[in-house]
Amino acid sequence: MKFLKLIRYKNLLMLAFMQVLFRYAFLKQQNIPLALADWQYAILVLSTVLLAAAGYLINNIYDVATDSINKPNDVVVGKGISETAAYNIYIGLNISGVALGFLLSNIIMRPMFASLFILIASLLYFYATTLKQIMILGNFVVAALLSVSVLIIGVFDLFPATNSENQAQMASFFSILTDYALFAFMINFIREIVKDIEDVNGDYNQGMNTLPIAIGISRAAKIAVAFAVVSFIVCLLYINKYFFDNNLFIATFYAFAFVLAPLLYFIVKMVGAKGQKDYHHLSTILKLILFFGILSILVITINIKYNA
Repeated sequence: MKFLKLIRYKNLLMLAFMQVLFRYAFLKQQNIPLALADWQYAILVLSTVLLAAAGYLINNIYDVATDSINKPNDVVVGKGISETAAYNIYIGLNISGVALGFLLSNIIMRPMFASLFILIASLLYFYATTLKQIMILGNFVVAALLSVSVLIIGVFDLFPATNSENQAQMASFFSILTDYALFAFMINFIREIVKDIEDVNGDYNQGMNTLPIAIGISRAAKIAVAFAVVSFIVCLLYINKYFFDNNLFIATFYAFAFVLAPLLYFIVKMVGAKGQKDYHHLSTILKLILFFGILSILVITINIKYNA
């Protein structure tokens, strides 16, 4: 159980669920060819999950000193598991994830795609060791990596099956995946700033240069609110253009109730947030917004079938 906590298994389950959802609740429901067989797609999901687990693990290894201040009850490395064992597991997870990615890339005869898995593993390592200490850059990288876990579906399942006859159709579906990837990036980027505010004491003692340390908690909170307001407006315009105007009223109601309303709640509460407890609560709200936002792809598919 301690090891599962170390790799944040709930986040990994959400990642796997998201990738399965996009394929089987959305892409599989369309009249389009897909490049991967079911067992091949399982390899893609497993590879992504293994690399993400490795990323969480290396992050926890380097965060022991910080977490001892911010979240003393959550520290596992050095207590439940030795640092040496943690490193060995990290190496094993990375090798397994990259090897599966290399295998899959060769199965679909796109060997160059394997470099994507190497890039992900490298960025996760550099984030934990260096990038997270750099103001904004670390937040940007970790948010971008979540977006990649959405885009990689299109890279492996749509792109190889694209030809001159279905190019326009496949591009439209890839565009939808891109929209969701951007949504995931926006919400996760805001959440990373909130988490930095929540962890400011431990980060400061470790000499890190996160946004709240560099410009103060109050200003960092205002920046998070500004990004949330922009995200709210973008989502509102998107819902109006693609959901409401296309008579997807169930999807429209869902988006208002489970994405826009919680995002508005976040904005209001963020303005008056004070202590670590408040920021932890708001970080959880953003995670729920991300989950329900991704789940909307299922609602849209059902709504389209219902209208038909």
